[in-house]
Amino acid sequence: MRIEAQAPTRIDLAGGTLDIWPLYLFHEGALTVNCAISRYARCTIDVQKSKSITLISTDTRRHETFASFADLARAKNYKLPLLAHLIKLFEPKVGFTLTTDSEAPAGAGIGGSSAMAVAICAALDELTNTRQSRIDWIHISRDAEAIVIRVPTGTQDHYPPAFGGTSAIHLRAGGEFREALKVYAGELESRLVLCYTGKPRQSGINNWEVFQAQINGDRQITRNLAEISAIAQQLRIAILRPDWNEVGRLIRAEWHARRKNLPNISTPVIDNIISAARKNGALAGKVCGAGGGGCVTLLIDPQARERVESAVRGAGGEILPMRIDRTGVRVKVTR
Repeated sequence: MRIEAQAPTRIDLAGGTLDIWPLYLFHEGALTVNCAISRYARCTIDVQKSKSITLISTDTRRHETFASFADLARAKNYKLPLLAHLIKLFEPKVGFTLTTDSEAPAGAGIGGSSAMAVAICAALDELTNTRQSRIDWIHISRDAEAIVIRVPTGTQDHYPPAFGGTSAIHLRAGGEFREALKVYAGELESRLVLCYTGKPRQSGINNWEVFQAQINGDRQITRNLAEISAIAQQLRIAILRPDWNEVGRLIRAEWHARRKNLPNISTPVIDNIISAARKNGALAGKVCGAGGGGCVTLLIDPQARERVESAVRGAGGEILPMRIDRTGVRVKVTR
């Protein structure tokens, strides 16, 4: 039996970082706005007769083999820790080879590891007949990532892989919930440009510093996050209208507020890309994820796409073609 799963990555438009518990509890009405995109994380499980479990990451060129699930569960260190910890949570009874591949550049800030985790959960759920929900996969993925990177993680990166589309993730006491935003996907994708700055970043580092500062009572960070929360709530309304000039203004405001959190959230390359794009028809630009490198999202006038993309390349960015993914994680079984 072969099980194939693929899940989309995401672009976050506003409200990131606030999805990490318990930060959103300090900012009433907190939410994040994001959309799933067609840069996919893929997982394939090939069931075998032996009890051995082999893990292969194609894009990172790492692999490891365990004689059985018991051996995997007993191991103290892993070459592919996210894969191993997810397998431990599903407790499969058969041997298999699990192979992963990702269309997200390393450290891109578009939720590649979260999309991969959701795809793996979907495939393992099919393998083990666990029959958990997509919400369960989201929470399992979040917790497995926290185990691996050893800092708190949020959930906004896991909803786009699970459900696709454009979403507002409302963050409330007692848990979060997803609102599917009624936005014409073709219109939104015509107004987005995604580019890679070529410098991988580690979201756990920047987010952890901001997290610690808020918990320790840093007044400036608290004010910044409150501003980001308010902007995200306004952006949800603007994108539903839709009022693209207002969406652009709010993305600019969100990026301005986010840059005040830490000095290393932006880089000279990021600044140059956004500046060049703005001069050639972009309404706004911001870093994807926690910042420090990775990808930049630009909101543009559709008529200016060619000019904007040329300017981005001239400033050192690599254009990553994408569309809005409408469906979220998909699973195919071949017997």
